[in-house]
Amino acid sequence: MIELTLIGIGTGNPDHLTLQAIAAMQGADLILIPLKGAEKDDLAGLRRRICDRHARPSTHIAEFDLPRRDAGDPDYRHGVERWHDTIAEAWEARIRAHLPARSGRVALLVWGDPSLYDSTLRIADRLARCLPLTRRVIPGITAIQALCAAHAIPLNRIGAPVQITTGRNLRDHGWPEGADTVVAMLDGDCAFQTLPPEGLQIWWGGFVGMAEEILDHGPLAEAGPRIVEARASARAAHGWIMDIYLLRR
Repeated sequence: MIELTLIGIGTGNPDHLTLQAIAAMQGADLILIPLKGAEKDDLAGLRRRICDRHARPSTHIAEFDLPRRDAGDPDYRHGVERWHDTIAEAWEARIRAHLPARSGRVALLVWGDPSLYDSTLRIADRLARCLPLTRRVIPGITAIQALCAAHAIPLNRIGAPVQITTGRNLRDHGWPEGADTVVAMLDGDCAFQTLPPEGLQIWWGGFVGMAEEILDHGPLAEAGPRIVEARASARAAHGWIMDIYLLRR
């Protein structure tokens, strides 16, 4: 039986690891590290440094090329489903190569937390169809927590709900009905630009928790253009960017 542990590692700061996460790494026989191309090698590099610091010398560290999603597929959900299939196949190939007896403890280091806008658990479901598998999750610090901590703000108003959504949903459907506070994730196009800015405040962060962290906040009408410019500059400089923002009426 293979024990697959998905370990939340926070948003880029090695100090985000919990003691539970470190213990899980030290107990792993195999740790899988995805490679997302040369422009994102620092993401793999961070995972390597975490493994050098906490994994046992006898633990196998296996890297694999992360398949790319077909962005040209007009059916978004179909494209994502097929993408997850190919990632599961990549996991399976590495596990079979390093644990031929199909027994042992496998770990994946997951950015943020495996439960929040991350597909690792869904990919693990696919893997369970072809390998004897149990699953365990070690929670990590989410980008939402890191953003609120960086700006020293509470996530919610007293007794009020929070809507967590994606940039795609914000762009296609507008401000969620009945929402007071909205957190947008996975937004590659600054969807806040599609909203009427009157009465909205924004708290934004790029590379939150990392050494490259960039922050901005203020009325959306004023801060929005600054954020668009800062995001474009950071993406050009690094080749990629991960960012998140909170909007409040």
